[in-house]
Amino acid sequence: MRHILKTEKLSAGYGAMEVFWDLSLTFEEGKTTTIVGPNGAGKSTYLKTLMGLITPKGGSIEFDGKDVTTASTWSRIDNGLVLIPEGRLLFPDLSVEENLIMGAYPQKARASMEKNREYVFGLFPRLKERRNQQSGTLSGGEAQMLAIGRGLMEEPEVCLIDEPSLGLSPVMTNEIFAIFRTLKEEKMTIILVEQNTNQALKIADHVYLMQAGKVTLSESRDAVDLQRLEDLYFARSA
Repeated sequence: MRHILKTEKLSAGYGAMEVFWDLSLTFEEGKTTTIVGPNGAGKSTYLKTLMGLITPKGGSIEFDGKDVTTASTWSRIDNGLVLIPEGRLLFPDLSVEENLIMGAYPQKARASMEKNREYVFGLFPRLKERRNQQSGTLSGGEAQMLAIGRGLMEEPEVCLIDEPSLGLSPVMTNEIFAIFRTLKEEKMTIILVEQNTNQALKIADHVYLMQAGKVTLSESRDAVDLQRLEDLYFARSA
């Protein structure tokens, strides 16, 4: 299987503070990789660095066979690297449909905007019902659906998803992860950062555990020992 995205000895942080160090991770095309770990492990910072929102302090990022370490965020989006951010970050005064249209901003996605919008409405019938509603009035679960839908409008080759279950009820979390299973079945390449380990493992092909800026476990989902993962997660064993 082809590695569509990889980092070599990647380090990044904020100002003088480094958040993660020397991360060499690979992500297979058409597979779902989950990155789990406690708060402060560096998971979200890693995704932002992949998108070019944070400048690395060292190491490299390769996407689709090309070095993109210093590439702009927009060029990465144009080439199919898309982030669905933590906290949704919608345009609250715009309607549901207008938010989706904003997702079709990349040049390659514009011609397929109507087709992609209908695809999103098929995945999320609730969004179609609320297409003219201001996004700032949506429930948390509906807002998360819209954030995912907006990301899909960009026609991602690789979809980075940051903490999608944050603040959601168990019922809504199940609905969101059912959509991820559909995307997985469609062979979308997904990199999922998630603190809900049980949900994350259900859809994973490969699992990374991050702690304090380092990867402490890297295994295929089938090889993961849940007790060992839990012990490592909560630092109960070496």
